[in-house]
Amino acid sequence: MTSKPLALGPDALSKALERLPAWKLEDGKLKRDLRFVNFIQALSFINEVAVVAEDLNHHPEWSNVYDRVHIELITHDAAPPRGALSKLDLALAQKIDAIAATYLPP
Repeated sequence: MTSKPLALGPDALSKALERLPAWKLEDGKLKRDLRFVNFIQALSFINEVAVVAEDLNHHPEWSNVYDRVHIELITHDAAPPRGALSKLDLALAQKIDAIAATYLPP
């Protein structure tokens, strides 16, 4: 049995957010909204992120409407408390940012 990811404390989370300027902390989740040139680019981005998320075994909550993608990250099984941010969320956010940079203008 694998251990549950540990929830980040307030200090660690604050420092992490400094390195993730495109993300906001809202309702206990990391959130980011992206807008692409068109639906195909948005879907291509989603597909790339899906591969990374599967490799991490950590999956985002997201939605896609035409050229827009909304992403929310949280670790549902973090310990303690249940439903908190963990290092998995930070790792996935960084990988999402790197993928987004290949699609979006600087």
